[in-house]
Amino acid sequence: MQCNDAAGLLLPAAAPGTPLVDVAPAWLCAAHRTLSSPGPHTVPVAGRSLGGAIGGRRFEAHPTVRKDGSVAWWLVDDTDHQLVREALHMERERTAFLAKASNVLLSSLNLGRCMDVTAQMAAESLADAALAIAPARGQRLPVVTCLRGGAPVLSTLTVDPDDVPGLGEALRGFPPVPSRWIDPATAPAWMVPEGFGPVGSIVITPLPGHGVAAGALILLRSTENAAFSDDEEVFARLFAARAGAAMSAARLYAEQTAITDILMRELLPPTLHQISGVDFAGRYRPSADHERIGGDFYDVHPAAVEGEASLVSLGDVCGKGLEAAVLTGKIRNTLHALLPLAGDHQRMLSLLNTALLSSHHTRFATLVLASAVRRGNTVDLKLTSAGHPSPLIIRADGTVEEADTHGTLIGAIPNISSSTTAVSLAPGESCVLYSDGITEAKGGPMGNDLFGEERLKRALAECAGMPAEGIVEHVQMLAAQWLGNRPHDDMAVVVISARRTHHLSAVNGHTRGRFTA
Repeated sequence: MQCNDAAGLLLPAAAPGTPLVDVAPAWLCAAHRTLSSPGPHTVPVAGRSLGGAIGGRRFEAHPTVRKDGSVAWWLVDDTDHQLVREALHMERERTAFLAKASNVLLSSLNLGRCMDVTAQMAAESLADAALAIAPARGQRLPVVTCLRGGAPVLSTLTVDPDDVPGLGEALRGFPPVPSRWIDPATAPAWMVPEGFGPVGSIVITPLPGHGVAAGALILLRSTENAAFSDDEEVFARLFAARAGAAMSAARLYAEQTAITDILMRELLPPTLHQISGVDFAGRYRPSADHERIGGDFYDVHPAAVEGEASLVSLGDVCGKGLEAAVLTGKIRNTLHALLPLAGDHQRMLSLLNTALLSSHHTRFATLVLASAVRRGNTVDLKLTSAGHPSPLIIRADGTVEEADTHGTLIGAIPNISSSTTAVSLAPGESCVLYSDGITEAKGGPMGNDLFGEERLKRALAECAGMPAEGIVEHVQMLAAQWLGNRPHDDMAVVVISARRTHHLSAVNGHTRGRFTA
């Protein structure tokens, strides 16, 4: 063989006349034999470049077949290019992994699900085992553990995170401790999954959240695998940032949901029943199926002293949704504070109007008040409307009367006026308070007709003698049928009924018959 000076430096044993097989690496010798031997493989080998390692570096070998049949090999150092290609491939794989992690983690707002995904993805792609740890609840630490190829397991441990170097700091949001500072032999038993074996390397990194840490991520490698490199620790922190954002969002969502549920329990209308011999029933339907609260409301405040009147209020705040619900809560609380003045409807409405005008709200409301007290077999009512549809009275013979009360809506102008009327309900008669969401419901055969007051009165005429609960259900059913699946405003109905006091028994004396006065 022959070689130039550069080849002599690369292959020190090479010298003129020395066989190639004695000085060149096996991959180059095999290619040389294939190219030098006549046969079908000669042209393909000559037409492509080959590569392999020499002395710890990678080279490309380019053959040239000369006229005398000998082969000249040109070796090009390709080490740097190969490292760049490998780094680019690794970066693409990591980018794809982070994108997948973001999609999977952000697809759920369930904290437990986010912790499971975090531990499982980390165990499959970053380590031999992983632990996702949420901030402590008192003395208890929620931990999700996952082995590579296994399923995540949730446990709640009573342990001190500060006993593990770097864990307490990570849960408080401090920068991670380098893995070389953590002695794997000091890992507590709770941190090492059953059957894992000796721990060879540990990475502990915070899971950054929105303002506060969302938890911590622990990565474990066994002694059979190489320890975590600096580059792998940096990549683990990139993954932890995405997992922490998802866990923090899930935690915020859970907290907001809990707060919303508490507020809703306070804002939703109460369940009505019989109070001091008077039957009450009510139903509320918000403007959208995904909402539970809105601008319509009703309340029944039992009398503080037996024999006095209970106060019923039904109102409609301008608008709908959460803003209207907040003002609804303020009106209900104000009315509750004004209960000592329940006997004077005009005074209550005037003070409520002043309270609304002095607030930052720009919305107004309509309201109807009803004081109800049972006297013997009848129920005496005092009704006052403040810009609200007048109550309807269902008489025993099916006649429907409109209560003679009108007034100014509240929260719009400084001085309001209203009129109060007195009504008596005989046994089996009822008074219906309703919001305009019922009469203004659009639907019907043409899809754009209002339900209207006349249609409501005809429907109520059919409810003569029905109990309060039955009248409410009948009105809501008719309104729902009229609407179909169309959008609508909030709808509220309250019925006050005078109970029938006697009933006939069947012939055998055991079964209930029809009611009589």
